[in-house]
Amino acid sequence: MKRAVKIVLGAIAVVALGVWAFRPAAVPADIVAIERGALEVTVTEEGRTRVRDRFVVSAPLPGRMERIELEPGDPVVAGRTVVARFRPSDPALLDVRTRAELEGRARAADAAVGAARSEHRRLEADLAFAQAELRRARQLVAEKVISAREMEAAERQAESLTRALQSAAFNVRTAEHQLEVARASLMQTRGGRTAAIPLYSPVDGVILRRLQESETVVPPGQPLLEIGNVDDLEIVSDLLSSAAVRVKPGQPVIVEQWGGDRPLRGRVRRIEPSGFTKISALGVEEQRVNTIIDFEDPPDARGGIGDGFRVEVRIIVSARENVLKVPTSALVRQGDEWAVFVVDGGRAVRRVVQIGRRNGLEAEVTGGLAGDERIIVYPSDAVDDGVRVRPRT
Repeated sequence: MKRAVKIVLGAIAVVALGVWAFRPAAVPADIVAIERGALEVTVTEEGRTRVRDRFVVSAPLPGRMERIELEPGDPVVAGRTVVARFRPSDPALLDVRTRAELEGRARAADAAVGAARSEHRRLEADLAFAQAELRRARQLVAEKVISAREMEAAERQAESLTRALQSAAFNVRTAEHQLEVARASLMQTRGGRTAAIPLYSPVDGVILRRLQESETVVPPGQPLLEIGNVDDLEIVSDLLSSAAVRVKPGQPVIVEQWGGDRPLRGRVRRIEPSGFTKISALGVEEQRVNTIIDFEDPPDARGGIGDGFRVEVRIIVSARENVLKVPTSALVRQGDEWAVFVVDGGRAVRRVVQIGRRNGLEAEVTGGLAGDERIIVYPSDAVDDGVRVRPRT
């Protein structure tokens, strides 16, 4: 009997040892505790800085621009710093036929001036005679030699000649101006050069870009320089349209990757109402919307940033305190729902959870978990419901 008991106990020990030896080993996993804290939902995108008000100095009329000595970064003062010097174009040379035509027009204009002056002198004489006749008529009316009607006729004649004399004076001035125009068309370039016209800076700031450097002939409106104040910067970031609808004016912004030791603060000023199509690096068409952001830090805190510099912006679209949250790396799909693996008694237990707001790193849990549980992050394919797990070393 004792021998049979020993055999049974030995068999049980062998079976137990076999079960223990061949059972699946615990799967190593990254296990973290659920925590409460602040959760920020952000929209992250690249942006670039730009001067808020950019001024372009251009040629006022066709002519020759002298070489621009100022370089990008040089400071300028509004109304005092000469940024460029400009010389109007010389009149074009005349061929023989054109000169003959213009000389004929000048002689005709000269003759017209003589005719106008002669007519003016004739009317002066007629007016003097009419005024003398009017004085005699008034004397005769006083002596009752002629009627008042005859005196009124003399007054009308004198007044008519006065108006005609004024018109003749206008005709003389018109003919003289036409003669000046005709003579000006015959002018040619004389020796020497015309005086240069200085172009002054319209604002205080620095030279941003020198669009034209060497001396050359330029047409009217040719851009020469770009001027702006680098202390007055803004950021423009083109967001995906699906992200831009979540952004509102006044939301805080964290400016990173700008080259400084610490992030800068900003605030959304405007979301442009019109989008545009942009081809991504993968060749995919995307609808983008420009978002304008103002710096909140003073210029001294962002020293070194200029126009057209690259930055990274994180727009905070939502911020909540004391929320139950889990890493997004712990979430797995279960049909149309989200689930996590909870560690219970050394085993992984799949549990469906309800998710609220989330960002790229964390998600708010609104149901399905308690605040004192532990979960698995980055679960591998070996982790499944009921599988034994152990902390990864």
